[in-house]
Amino acid sequence: MVVCSSPASSVFFFFPSTSRPSYCPKLKPPRPKISPFSWAILRKDSSSPALAHPEAPRGSDVAEPLASDSFCSRISCSCTRRQFIQAAAATALFPLCPSNASNSQSDYMGVLNKVHPPRPDWYEEFYASVMETSMKSYEAEIAGYKSQLFSNLKGKAQKILEIGIGTGPNLKYYVGDGSNFRVFGVDPNRKMAKYAQAAAVAVGLPLANFQFIQAVGEAIPLSDASVDAVVGTLVLCSVKDVDMTLKEVKRVLRPGGLYLFVEHVAAKDGTVLRYIQSVFDPLQQIVSDGCHLTRETGMQISEAGFSGVELSMAFLSNASFISPHVYGIAYK
Repeated sequence: MVVCSSPASSVFFFFPSTSRPSYCPKLKPPRPKISPFSWAILRKDSSSPALAHPEAPRGSDVAEPLASDSFCSRISCSCTRRQFIQAAAATALFPLCPSNASNSQSDYMGVLNKVHPPRPDWYEEFYASVMETSMKSYEAEIAGYKSQLFSNLKGKAQKILEIGIGTGPNLKYYVGDGSNFRVFGVDPNRKMAKYAQAAAVAVGLPLANFQFIQAVGEAIPLSDASVDAVVGTLVLCSVKDVDMTLKEVKRVLRPGGLYLFVEHVAAKDGTVLRYIQSVFDPLQQIVSDGCHLTRETGMQISEAGFSGVELSMAFLSNASFISPHVYGIAYK
């Protein structure tokens, strides 16, 4: 058994195997075009609240800081005072979103800390270094799928957000001529920054065009409709709230924008693999920074309110314990 890590700040148990389980179809090379596994024409979602970043660097894409109580309020609170303020906002004196804004950096950090409590520096550094060194076989096997998927961004996106960017293994697939791209890399582990920056430089993306932001998917600190595309690979397994993260993805995407994803999901009910995943899921969440083995992520993406979803499935021999994978494109 080998302990590996992923671009989603999650460590997985990979079990190398010379034979494929009978319930896993033979892995096929990537098709020339993604064929829909399922297609969903869903209702368009109304805008989610603009969220914040503790700093306000280049440009106007970074939103105002988020109030410290808004993470809770977006889930269940129906504060009367908040509703009154929202009504007052209709006068257009100032742009208020449903979850209030404040001007304090500490407010946004409070939200980040609720979702992803601070870890010791040594732990985050260890995690980042493991991610940098132990994903080689996985990345080699999935490279064909990623090349096929990210080719859909050519000529369609110049401003890209990657959630759970980790050490930046995906940058080489979609940056191309780095001078024409601006990339925001979001990850809750600040120790990933130096690895992601090195990956950006390695593929020709100037550091002036790359911004690492310590943040979580549930509270993306970018303005509404501020990016052309969102990329996320092996990240929805470990976020606290998948649905909220998908709402944030839709919020920051411009109309017609693309969300490109690669995620591991639960195996089919009744299979030996699904039983193994169910047994190890609690342990996996503890040792792998919140990673879940039994999430139905493909279904959640399809039901998230995108205008359309193209979704395909793959099985990887180097990731038999975290199979199958779903990958595809969701359209805003």
